[in-house]
Amino acid sequence: MAYNRNIINQGRILMAEIYLRRAQTQDLAAIMKIIDDAKDLLKKNGSPQWQNGYPNRETFAQDIATQTNWVLINGNKVAATATLQLTPEPTYRNITQGKWQQPDEPYATIHRVAISSNYRGQGLSKLLFSNLLTAGQMQGIKNFRVDTHRNNKAMQHIVENFNFKRRGMIKVNDQNDPERLAYELNLGSHHKLTRINNNFMQPLIDKL
Repeated sequence: MAYNRNIINQGRILMAEIYLRRAQTQDLAAIMKIIDDAKDLLKKNGSPQWQNGYPNRETFAQDIATQTNWVLINGNKVAATATLQLTPEPTYRNITQGKWQQPDEPYATIHRVAISSNYRGQGLSKLLFSNLLTAGQMQGIKNFRVDTHRNNKAMQHIVENFNFKRRGMIKVNDQNDPERLAYELNLGSHHKLTRINNNFMQPLIDKL
């Protein structure tokens, strides 16, 4: 999953050889820098999310060991990170103020999404989510879930742009504020991924 054309567009950063790959142990320092910056931004924006020590280095070391963490690479730099969890998420068992559209179907959960402060506002969240959905579909997943704090408007905007639907509220292990908005994306059979070529991301790139 790579895109090799350079893009220069009215102040946007130069992007070349952008691709998603599974994170490796040597990426940990770069990942944690991105996460620490994201924590600072959340705090600045008045969100208690990620303000209790989570996620920490051990969290990402485990994600890397299980091959569930992914990094978006721009050139040779780690520009963004996210975890694509293919096993059931325990905190999603109980949902209030709504229900899952596909409660009994296999799903992937997108966790721990963060963009490097060096690339904020450059449209990389679109590339990250597009690639994550593709990675999930290539592993047979049609249903995706994600949760975020009510104050995290940026994440809500991203997932809603990708047609995730808000299904209700779930609770996570957070002493500050455990409630999270729960979102779900269900891709029907008409969205089945049957062929990938070098231009499969072109429509998205053209809109950046």
